[in-house]
Amino acid sequence: MNIKYLLFLIVIAIISCNSKDEKSKYNQIVYQAVNDKDTATLSIHINDKRFYGHYEVLYHKIGKDSGDVRGDLKGDTLRGDFHFISNGGSWKRIPLALLKKEDKLFLGSGIITTYFNLPCFMPGTPIEYDNAKFVFEEIRK
Repeated sequence: MNIKYLLFLIVIAIISCNSKDEKSKYNQIVYQAVNDKDTATLSIHINDKRFYGHYEVLYHKIGKDSGDVRGDLKGDTLRGDFHFISNGGSWKRIPLALLKKEDKLFLGSGIITTYFNLPCFMPGTPIEYDNAKFVFEEIRK
């Protein structure tokens, strides 16, 4: 019974924290990255603490992963998750880490584990940004 009560309080705290954000204080930025014949587009709304938006990866002649991203901004790192439909199949959720460096976003990779049934990067292990699958550049309009 105590665990259910604790989980209920955590959910209420998360909802109340997220409801205080004013959507007008977010800046929208659109990024694109190309790796060989695969293309990724990241359209995010970002402020000094959080981000949310849409992320789509087009795999050449295979299909696409398309869905929503959300998370927190800490220093030069965006950490959150990507909730998407893989190739038109089922819903999946994976952790997301992006390092902002030289006006670019480098997609991080690392060891993925689950915590309270949610996927996340394994604590205590580094996230690799040097060999990023995608390096996003802001699309200038």
